[in-house]
Amino acid sequence: MTADAALAAIVPSRPAWRSLLWTVPFAILWTWLIYSLPVLLESGLPALAVRLMVHDSSRSACGSTLNAPTSLRASVARLGWRSCPIHALGRGLLDSGHQWVFRTGASPLPLLPSAIFLPIIIGAPLLLSSRRVGQLLDAMPTTWLVALQLYRVFGSQWLAYWLRGLLPGIWALPAGTGDVLTGLFAVSAAIALAAGTAKGRKAAILWNIFGVADLAVAITLGMIIAPGPFQLIVLNGPSIGLDGYPNVLTPVFVVPGSILLHALSLRQLMRRSAG
Repeated sequence: MTADAALAAIVPSRPAWRSLLWTVPFAILWTWLIYSLPVLLESGLPALAVRLMVHDSSRSACGSTLNAPTSLRASVARLGWRSCPIHALGRGLLDSGHQWVFRTGASPLPLLPSAIFLPIIIGAPLLLSSRRVGQLLDAMPTTWLVALQLYRVFGSQWLAYWLRGLLPGIWALPAGTGDVLTGLFAVSAAIALAAGTAKGRKAAILWNIFGVADLAVAITLGMIIAPGPFQLIVLNGPSIGLDGYPNVLTPVFVVPGSILLHALSLRQLMRRSAG
């Protein structure tokens, strides 16, 4: 019995939309909290919370191979050594963010865009072509890589920044709204996927595509309005301000990490569909 079949047999069938009954109030409460308490925004707690959730959730999802045979668990252990370059790159980017390396004007080179794209350019081919990663994905329920992106609802912090006049609406509205919608529907898509139907798989694929498109829009808008070599629009209002710690953790860690999670989820769904 596959992991998905076992999950479908265990999890009671329920309408996927019912998850919104608790995810929507949670997102509203979080947004109200960080808007009402400016000290939370100033402390950088939202950005740090998201970074921890991405890191810990990813490790839990990829490290839990309880249904896998011993040989596969050994392969996963060896895979950890192969992923060391990706981990080292991520660690280096985070340390650079702590040291304010990505501050506008700190270097003539486009360091922040490079920090976004390098993990994707290096990591995506490795994760999408690796046979051991494919075996790991086969052993995991497809719902895990979908549901864990519930953390995207914390993107409502950008809406709170905009409401307080700290971020331009041209970036905060599409980026924040897209993040919140991706996070809200992550659980709904996972519940639909757990039913084991073709419609549920299609819903999960569409959710992944929407999540990637949201990040692509946020990256593009950020590059054309932020000071730098790619700036096309000069704003009179507040700057996007994502080049300083701890908000810089979002573009250098959360964004590429989320894109790689989407890529892994799509690979997993395609493998199940082909099987």
